[in-house]
Amino acid sequence: MELRGKTIVITGGGSGIGKALAQRFQLEGANNLVIADLNGDNAKAVANKVAGVAQQTDVSNEDDIRELIEVTEAELGPIDLFCSNAGVALGPDLNSSNTEWEASWNINVMAHVYAARHLVPRMVKRGGGYFMHTASAAGLLNQIGGAAYGVSKHAAVGFAEWLAIHHAHQGIKVSVLCPQAVRTPMTDNDTESTAAAASDGMMEPEELAECVVQQLREESFLILPHGEVLEYMRRKTADYDRWIGGMNRLMLRLRSDG
Repeated sequence: MELRGKTIVITGGGSGIGKALAQRFQLEGANNLVIADLNGDNAKAVANKVAGVAQQTDVSNEDDIRELIEVTEAELGPIDLFCSNAGVALGPDLNSSNTEWEASWNINVMAHVYAARHLVPRMVKRGGGYFMHTASAAGLLNQIGGAAYGVSKHAAVGFAEWLAIHHAHQGIKVSVLCPQAVRTPMTDNDTESTAAAASDGMMEPEELAECVVQQLREESFLILPHGEVLEYMRRKTADYDRWIGGMNRLMLRLRSDG
C-alpha cells in the first residue's frame, strides 16, 4: 500500500507509536490524517503538527468508534487505512483486578473488533480497504510480568488473523504490528514487564514508523520491527516445552536482577 493521497485514521495517535506513525505518514504524502485519542489535547497537538484532524475517542466504547468512522467518512471521504493502535499495559499478575483485565480486553481487543464491525461493510462495498492493528511481540511470545497484557495481545493477533482469513477475498487487507520495547510513555518505567520487553534494546518510535511504512508497502501481515522476534517464534513452535523453560528462566533472572 502506498500512503500518498490516502485517508488514514490512527487511534492512540496523541503520543508514542501513534504520534510517530502520524508524522511519518505525513511525510509519505497522506491526504487526510485523523488523530484519535482519549486525551483530546494530545490529539489536537499532533493533528496540528501533521495538518490533520483531531477527534477525542474512547476506543473501549463502541459508540465512539462508530462516531469516529462516520464523522471521518462524512467529512473527509472513505477511510483507506484504519490504524487500530491504542493500547494499555495493565494487569501484571494473578492478583490484578477484574477492572484491569476488563480494560485490557476492551482496549487491546474489542477496539479492533468495533472498528472492523463498522468499517468492513463500507470497505467491502467500495472494493476493499486496509486495517493495521498494533498488537505486540507479547501477542506472539507472551509477556513476563504482564498477564492481562500478554493474554489480550494474543487475542488481538488472533482477531487480525481471523479478519484476514474471512475477508481477504473481498479486498480487505490486514497487517498486525508486533514490536518489542519501543520508547513511549508506556515503557517509561522500571517494571519487570518493560525490562523483559527491552532485553534486546529499546527502539525509538521513529525507527518503528519507518519499518511500518516499508511493510505496509509490501502488505505484510506480520510487521516485526525487531527482527529477533521471528527467530523467537520459530524456537517457540519448534519446541514448546523448551521455550517455556527458557522463558521461566528469563523471568527468574529478571527478578533476581531486580
